[in-house]
Amino acid sequence: MTIEALRPEQLRHVCDPAQFSFETTRELEDLGQTIGQERAVGAVQFGMGIQRAGYNLFALGPSGTGKRTTISQFLHRKASGEPIPSDWCYVNNFEDNQRPTALRVPPGRGVELRKDVEELVEELKTAVPALFESEDYQTRRQQLQEEFQERQEEALNEIREKAKTRDIALIRTPVGLAFAPIRDGEVVTPDEFQKLSEERREQVKEDVGELQDELQEAMRQARQWERKARDRMKELDREVAMLAVGHRIEELQQKYADLESVVAYLQAIKDDVVESVDEFRSSGEAEGQSVFGVPMERLREAAFRRYQVNVVVDHSQSEGAPVIYEGHPTYNNLIGRIEHIAQMGALVTDFNLIRSGSLHRANGGYLIVDARELLMQPYAWEGLKRVLRAQEVRIESLSQALSLVSTVSLEPEPIPLSVKIVLIGERLLYYLMNEYDPDFNELFKVEADFSDEMPRSPENDQLYARLVAAVARHEELRPFDRYAVARVIERSSRIAGDNRKLSTHLLSIADLLEEADYWAGQVGRDVVTAEDVERAIGERIARADRLRQRTQEHIARGMILLDTEGEKTGQVNGLSIISLGDYAFGRPSRITARTRLGKGNVVDIEREVELGGPIHSKGVLILSGFLGGHYASDYPLSLSASLVFEQSYAGIEGDSASLAELCALLSALADLPIRQSLAVTGSVNQHGEVQPIGGVNEKIEGFFDACSAKSLTGSQGVLIPAANGEHLMLREDVVEAVRRGDFHIYPVSTVDQGMELLTGRPAGQRDEAGAFPAGSVNERVEARLIELAQKQRDFADGVEESSSEGRTDSDSDGE
Repeated sequence: MTIEALRPEQLRHVCDPAQFSFETTRELEDLGQTIGQERAVGAVQFGMGIQRAGYNLFALGPSGTGKRTTISQFLHRKASGEPIPSDWCYVNNFEDNQRPTALRVPPGRGVELRKDVEELVEELKTAVPALFESEDYQTRRQQLQEEFQERQEEALNEIREKAKTRDIALIRTPVGLAFAPIRDGEVVTPDEFQKLSEERREQVKEDVGELQDELQEAMRQARQWERKARDRMKELDREVAMLAVGHRIEELQQKYADLESVVAYLQAIKDDVVESVDEFRSSGEAEGQSVFGVPMERLREAAFRRYQVNVVVDHSQSEGAPVIYEGHPTYNNLIGRIEHIAQMGALVTDFNLIRSGSLHRANGGYLIVDARELLMQPYAWEGLKRVLRAQEVRIESLSQALSLVSTVSLEPEPIPLSVKIVLIGERLLYYLMNEYDPDFNELFKVEADFSDEMPRSPENDQLYARLVAAVARHEELRPFDRYAVARVIERSSRIAGDNRKLSTHLLSIADLLEEADYWAGQVGRDVVTAEDVERAIGERIARADRLRQRTQEHIARGMILLDTEGEKTGQVNGLSIISLGDYAFGRPSRITARTRLGKGNVVDIEREVELGGPIHSKGVLILSGFLGGHYASDYPLSLSASLVFEQSYAGIEGDSASLAELCALLSALADLPIRQSLAVTGSVNQHGEVQPIGGVNEKIEGFFDACSAKSLTGSQGVLIPAANGEHLMLREDVVEAVRRGDFHIYPVSTVDQGMELLTGRPAGQRDEAGAFPAGSVNERVEARLIELAQKQRDFADGVEESSSEGRTDSDSDGE
């Protein structure tokens, strides 16, 4: 069979600039759509449209494909036509200060309410003291005091007159009121009292006792009168306070009559001000005084904080529903937090220190969160799930949520939640969460899978040109001419690793455009050209290819053994790829095989020393299956073979070298030399079919660079899987070398095709009798395997005979 090398035009899908009708991208309109993401856009539209519990969205795909940008643009367009959600405020719960009340008010009215209440309190600070200092209040208060004093004096005078009729006086002493006998209007001294007759003394004692009882009754009544007086004074204070606050509160209640919760809150303020009117009356009495070093004025102002309105969500400047991106999704940033302030050596808090989280701000709209960042924050994912299940946001510290401490803290009233959550992350993260978190499917029922590639077609080339124009305009770059756009499209196919695809990794494309713009500016161009794009590509590679350059240098100097000419038995040039960050390059390696009599094992030396990964080891084990099925179906496979990547000192993974390893093994078995001017890449199955692999462009270029460093002879080339032909987007210098006939790319579909190219000898197919043609590669391999099987049988027979003779001799000795 004859394998034709690929033609130069098959090695690179060139973008023809003539298909574009513009001269520069300045002439193009912005791209008004997301290209290449029809599936993801449809999922986003569905997820945002369905208003059911659990239909939150997870946008999955490689980083840099524009997930966040696409979703943000879509959500902003949708949210702009949706109603603005309510404002939310926290206010004091006058019945239980530990449980602040949440008020829901129309958008913009939260700030208005806060301002109205602040003005109310400031008015009361001046109006209340003024009323209490008024002449009318002072007169009424004085009347109440005088009325009490008059009643008290009347009771005392009545007792005093009664005592006087009995020659007893009611006198005031430092310790209170007391009774004493009198004579001729003068109080009798103790000595004189002792000189009185016994009868008189007893009479005085009896009279004093009666009067003392009456005095006690009068004092009891006086205390009742005093309580009534105080109550009447308090009633007066309430009446005066009501005059100060009543009409103003009523005005606000009329203003907010459509909001029952606000009306009830204003009524609570009114009742509290009336009950706590003394705090307003003493506004000027505490100047210069302090408690534990804290000025009384400051303490009084702290007391007025209970009348403030804490607006935690304000939509006064919003247009449409909110779209919030939470870049640092900690538990507190999502759920909200309660702050504390230091006061007299202690940490205290109140409802004014409640701070909203992104869930509050996104309530009634949309919240975008990076899934990886979310999972990295302690308890943030659990907190988000709890909120979504409960459909309300309850602000509590982690210590409260985990019951770690039992200190008294605030318990704000939960706020009902209506929000769409959009998580953004890599595919692996989505599938891991889907597999290991039983709640995930219940809460995130919509997946938007963003692809990293799109079909390449003339229509999509035109869309891509508009994408370039949009990025250039958005980033304020120079316009690109059509030749530069064509080169960008070619580079996009190379990034996608497929000449029938375009990359949708917008970050890489944007970086390329920005760097090309920079190089255009360095040479003073007003328009970016294909030369600038080419330089941007080359400079980016040059910044990252130190290791590739050093590897090629070692090959050229012979430090890494690699033959690019001649023939060797059991030796082939394999190709691998090394990825370093976002840069990858191909590295040619010598693969050798040795065979001998054995038990049918193919030993992977890389695996034996734990340098080979499981996929690479799988590829080597497939070789044994191919050998047994293709050659040794009627006799035992009696060889032992070893395979190794020479001068490999790091881990190896993947099965893309299994074709090269099989060719080296067949060469060793058939004792046929392999052309060292050719390198081989591709995986193989048990039927000998060659399967496609990744990184085909980098692998070809790696061997081309090695050959170029030594000199191109015209016989060098690479064998690749035929299925990889449509993935080729080779460098221009490689394509030019193929065009000159200095280098060749051969597509192969089977191991037989590969062996024919490598050995220059027919592989051979079985005839009707089941035999391979004489002298063919397969005939020589089969003959060698039969030979090894025969040797194995002869060796086993010889061992058995020796064993039998030994047993016979032993039996004879026994007799």
